[in-house]
Amino acid sequence: MLKACLGAVVVLIIAALAKTRNYYVAGLVPLFPTFALIAHYIIGKGRSLEDLKATIVFGMWSIIPYFVYLAALYVLVDRLRLELSLALAAVAWLIAATVLVSVWVRLH
Repeated sequence: MLKACLGAVVVLIIAALAKTRNYYVAGLVPLFPTFALIAHYIIGKGRSLEDLKATIVFGMWSIIPYFVYLAALYVLVDRLRLELSLALAAVAWLIAATVLVSVWVRLH
């Protein structure tokens, strides 16, 4: 129940910010590292420091799929309906994330 309430609060914050003069800040809200904080805490408490550091480095590389999503959406939104643009950008993220994980597994 608490998670659902937190999610609803985040959606309300995004909706409120989207209506302000600084509407673009709404794109920053979902990037608050809520889940990263939880993951880093759990890994930091249950695994070695090296495992935590590896998770942090992987997190740095995980910015690439998000950038791919944003770049794809930026290009597609001029050419296609919003819903299709969002769906294709999400597919682009999925492909980039799959490549990232595959490369990471091979190198580590």
